Amino acid sequence: MKVCLIGFGKMGRAIEQQLLLRGHQVAYKLGRNEEPFLEKALADSDIAIEFSSPEAAVNHLKTCFKMQCPVICGTTGWTDAWDEIQDALKQSNSAFIFASNFSIGVQLFFELNRKLAQLMGSRPEYQCSIHEVHHTHKKDAPSGTAISLAQDIIGNHPNYSSWSLDKQLSSETLPIYSERKDPVVGIHQINYNSTIDTLEIKHTAHNRDGFALGAVLAAEFLIGKRGNFTMRDVLGLNSI
Repeated sequence: MKVCLIGFGKMGRAIEQQLLLRGHQVAYKLGRNEEPFLEKALADSDIAIEFSSPEAAVNHLKTCFKMQCPVICGTTGWTDAWDEIQDALKQSNSAFIFASNFSIGVQLFFELNRKLAQLMGSRPEYQCSIHEVHHTHKKDAPSGTAISLAQDIIGNHPNYSSWSLDKQLSSETLPIYSERKDPVVGIHQINYNSTIDTLEIKHTAHNRDGFALGAVLAAEFLIGKRGNFTMRDVLGLNSI
C-alpha cells in the first residue's frame, strides 16, 4: 500500500521503518507547514497515517475524508471535536480508526482494565487511581491513553462518574496523576488501594516500535473498508 504520513516526528519515523519492514511504500512524508500539499498527497495515496498535533489533527482528518482517503489517527488532545469528525466521516466514503494508543500490549491492557473495573465494582473498600509517566516533550496531560483507561473504568465501575487531573475532587471522581520525566517512553498504571492491600496493573513501553507496528497493522486492516473502526476490530477482540 502507498502511505501518506501526516506528521513526521519521532512517531512518524518509527512508523516509516515499520512500513518499510512490512513491504509498503511511503509515498509522502508531510511535516509542519506542508498542509498545502496534503490534498495532492492524499489523491496519490492508498491511506494516510496521522500523527501530528492536537491543533492540526481535525483539519487533517477532514481533508482525508474530503479526499475519500482512509486514515489512521494517533494524535491525541483533539477529541472534544469527536462529533464533528464523525459527522464529516459519515458524509464521505472514507474509513477511519482513531486510537489513543496503537500498541498491541496497551490494547490488551485496556481489556484487562475493563474486566478489573467490573470485578472491583462490588468492592467499595478499594479506591482507584491512574498514574501515567511520559517524556517531557509530550504535549498533553493527562495522556490520551490515561483518559481512555479512565473512561473504561467509569463505564464499568458504578462508583465513578468522572475523572480529574492530579487530585480527587470527590469519592465519585477518578484521579489521574501525570508526571513528565525523560527518557520515559510511556508508563500507565492502575491502582486499587484499600487499608489492607493494593492491587496494581501496569504497562511500560520500552520504545516506540510497538506503537508504530500497531498503527501499520491498523492501516493494513482499514484498506478497502468504509466507516469507523477501532483497534478492537483490528485485533479481533470484539468477540471477547
